[in-house]
Amino acid sequence: MSLLEKWSSAINDLDEAAMNECLHDDYKFTLHSAGKVLSKEDVVEWGLSGDIKRDKVRILYENDEVGVEHAFVTFLDGNTQAVLAFLTYKDGKIYTAETGASNLTYK
Repeated sequence: MSLLEKWSSAINDLDEAAMNECLHDDYKFTLHSAGKVLSKEDVVEWGLSGDIKRDKVRILYENDEVGVEHAFVTFLDGNTQAVLAFLTYKDGKIYTAETGASNLTYK
């Protein structure tokens, strides 16, 4: 199973141990739209909150250094986005993440 497949399962299953296993201790998630950078702890907490429901997840590319995926993400507030994520890997874990998202008006 690839690292992105493990991460997807961890998010879907709300599996804290698996989330922590997938993310590097120095992990950073850059949210350009909000002007924020989230840490590993921030993202694990967010993932466990149930706010992230991912659908039609596709791994577009993955090797030992990077991963690229696309998913439709619905949040608890009802907002749905098409999300393209670019991730870098370090020591076999997800090290950084950046996303681009388009708001969707249909479901």
